[in-house]
Amino acid sequence: MKRLDLDDLPPNAAAVLKGLEVGEELLLVQHGARVGRLAAVGAPLLPTEPELPPEQNAREVFEAFRSAIEDEF
Repeated sequence: MKRLDLDDLPPNAAAVLKGLEVGEELLLVQHGARVGRLAAVGAPLLPTEPELPPEQNAREVFEAFRSAIEDEF
């Protein structure tokens, strides 16, 4: 699989790629000739974790810190 970093593209090209809707296609043209086609897929590449409430997130961070300190001593 090839990778294209949107940060390496001009802002207008990156905006077009980011703005593709699921199922929408983008035609790639060079010197008036079609050179390729991209399609936006609906499945995310990486699963997203649900956001925790701030209290729960802080509790987990504190617990990880506490257990690391206890392991050291």
